[in-house]
Amino acid sequence: MFDIRFRDADISDLTRIVEIYNSTISSRMVTADTENVSVESMQKWFNEHNSVKRPLWVIEDDRGQVIAWVSFQSFYGRPAYDATVEISIYIDTDQRGKGLGKQILQYCIDKAPNFGVRTLLGFIFSHNEPSLRLFRHFGFEDWATLPNVALLDGQERGLKILGKRIN
Repeated sequence: MFDIRFRDADISDLTRIVEIYNSTISSRMVTADTENVSVESMQKWFNEHNSVKRPLWVIEDDRGQVIAWVSFQSFYGRPAYDATVEISIYIDTDQRGKGLGKQILQYCIDKAPNFGVRTLLGFIFSHNEPSLRLFRHFGFEDWATLPNVALLDGQERGLKILGKRIN
């Protein structure tokens, strides 16, 4: 178990958020971006989050270093879907595979009702077995498979949508 702290991200965290995000691109496992993104290009996305309905949390280690981040993003952008969010978890390269993802996802499940969230979604590439295992560990179920919807380095990849209802 990591000794970690969650806090709302502020604009000064955006550079670190982008660094962690960009560190996942080359693996072709986590994001459909194929080239690094800039801090400027993530500004609008950052501004769409807020501590009342759509949090963006950074996770700090016991030294106060940001080692991961997680966000709740609106699903489909229509009012009827307001109680449904997509979870995005991104972990620093040096911290992956150590159980940190489990702590982060459990925190999200526990906190979701505070934001009026009743349904959590994960959009995960079909070949990303570590993330699929993580979400399934917490009872997320396969709700959809979109075969061959992404093209990464000339290879078609599928996308799974995993969902979990929160009581």
